[in-house]
Amino acid sequence: MDKRALVVGVSGITGNNVAKKLIEQDWKTYGLARNPEKANVNGLHPIAADLLDFESLSKALAEVKPTHIYIATWMRKQTEAENIKVNSKMIKNLLLALSPGKSVQHVALVTGLKHYLGPFDSYAQGELPQTPFREEQARLEVENFYYAQEDEVYAAADRDGFTWSIHRPHTVIGKAVGNMMNMGTTLAVYASICKETGKPFKWPGSKAQWEGISDMTDANILAEHLIWASTNEKAKNEAFNITNGDVFRWRWMWEKIAEYFEVDIQEYDGTIHPLEEEMANDANTWKEMANKNGLKEAEINKLASPWHTDLDLGRPMEIMTDMSKSRKLGFKEYIETRESFFNLFDELREEKLIP
Repeated sequence: MDKRALVVGVSGITGNNVAKKLIEQDWKTYGLARNPEKANVNGLHPIAADLLDFESLSKALAEVKPTHIYIATWMRKQTEAENIKVNSKMIKNLLLALSPGKSVQHVALVTGLKHYLGPFDSYAQGELPQTPFREEQARLEVENFYYAQEDEVYAAADRDGFTWSIHRPHTVIGKAVGNMMNMGTTLAVYASICKETGKPFKWPGSKAQWEGISDMTDANILAEHLIWASTNEKAKNEAFNITNGDVFRWRWMWEKIAEYFEVDIQEYDGTIHPLEEEMANDANTWKEMANKNGLKEAEINKLASPWHTDLDLGRPMEIMTDMSKSRKLGFKEYIETRESFFNLFDELREEKLIP
């Protein structure tokens, strides 16, 4: 098979990891982002482009003839109506710019559990489907930019004749700097500050999340899943949940993370203590820690995204997904979520991003 991949959002957690795996498997791999050099992937062919500027995008992609496209990017706006307008336009522009080349065989789109939980404006509110979430569950009766992104892929597939796959991870654990949704690094920064200052490692979320069952998605597992679905005939034109394959309770995981960082846990009092508030005044502390320990990034906001971690950990219900569909079709990759966290923490230390 002539294997030429275009990874859209290559500087993010998901795009970075899928690009590395594609290159390891001898794919000619292009990486598109506004600043693709941030991806720092050996063997990558970078493409700097703005998905909202169709003319410049078309020029940037004129000589690129990908067989497979992996889309792992989005943009957040103030309202869901704006989210829909911008994020659907990015997908539409991309696929329209590539349409004249007639090279595209498959498009893999990464969305997430907001497919089941609703968008930012009404996240985890109202009547929600039962857990574990299953792919065949109907869309919610609300506006959702994930649905709009999917619809652009479906429309382009009908026009150009390529196959597609939709991938719905839970919270993704992996390394990226400047990413808007980065729980693993956020918790690593928070725990490091707690250790430095002597503050207790305080659970920031809801009782439902503390006590309930949860699962997560390792960035490497997600990358494997994207490549698997895009090259497996049985997996074409399907939507998939994708998680590590294990389940856990946060009351247990919080203790394991505390043990890794050698910090004391404050006894949970049954109330929410948002990380956005807990870390609101930590910017200077982090700068001091960065100078003291020779860290590569002294700006805390380029590492931590407490607002998004609060969104996940504050949910009023336990969240887990069903992986039966992928398993039945042959996807067998697995990693324990504790190992996902620890692998990330080790990597962050090795690269001098945390002390």
